[in-house]
Amino acid sequence: MGKLILVRHGKSEYNVKNIFTGWTDVDLAPEGIEEAKKAGEIIKSNKIEFDICFSSYLKRAIRTEWIILETAGMMAVDTKHHWKLNERHYGTWQGRNKEEVEKEVGKDLFTRIRRGFETPPPKLSPEDTRNPKFDNAYKHVDPKDLPLGESLKDTAERVESYFYEAIAPQLAVGKTVLVTAHGNSLRSLVGFIEKLTTDEVINLEIKTGEPILFSFRNNLSLIEHYPLT
Repeated sequence: MGKLILVRHGKSEYNVKNIFTGWTDVDLAPEGIEEAKKAGEIIKSNKIEFDICFSSYLKRAIRTEWIILETAGMMAVDTKHHWKLNERHYGTWQGRNKEEVEKEVGKDLFTRIRRGFETPPPKLSPEDTRNPKFDNAYKHVDPKDLPLGESLKDTAERVESYFYEAIAPQLAVGKTVLVTAHGNSLRSLVGFIEKLTTDEVINLEIKTGEPILFSFRNNLSLIEHYPLT
C-alpha cells in the first residue's frame, strides 16, 4: 500500500502581506516556520517514515520540507525538487497586493482569474525580468516550457503530468511519499486524485501546514484520505 502525505507550505512573507506570490521566491514568515514544525511533530507522532520526498523549486516549499524532515528526525531521506510542483504563475500580478489588483481590474475579472479554472492572469512579456528563464534555478528547462502566467487549468496539467512521471511510480510499489508544495499545485493534485469536478477543485481549500494522508492500492486506486492530527 502506497502512502502520500501532502503539506502546503507554511505561511510565507507574501501570504502575511496579502500579496500575489506565484513563482516569486519568497521565504517562510515566522508563522510559517512554526506551522512546518508542527507538521513535522504530527508526522513524527503518527510514526510515519518517508521513503522519498518531493517539493517545488520555491524556497518556501523546500524549507517546509527541510523543517518537517528535521523535526521528524528524517534528514537523510532522499528529496527531489521539480518546477512542475511550483505554485500557479500569476503573471503580471506577482508581487502586487491583492486588494489593489481587485480595485484596478474590477471584482468580476478578478474573481474569474483568481477563483476560476480557465482564465489566466495577464502574462509577463518575454523580456520581463520576472520571466523564469532569467532565473538560474530554471537554466536546465527549455524556456518555451516555462509559463509567463497560468490559469488553474494550466497548473493542474503540469502537476498531473509530474505526478504520473515521478510520484505515482513510487506509490505503486508501496512507498511512503511526502510532497510539500503550494495552495494551487496541491489543489490540482488532490483534484485528480479524488476525481473532483472543476467546481470542486476551484472551491477546495488546502490549509497551510496541515499534513493530509492518502492511501493507495498498487493499481493507484484511492483507499482513503484524511488530515493527520
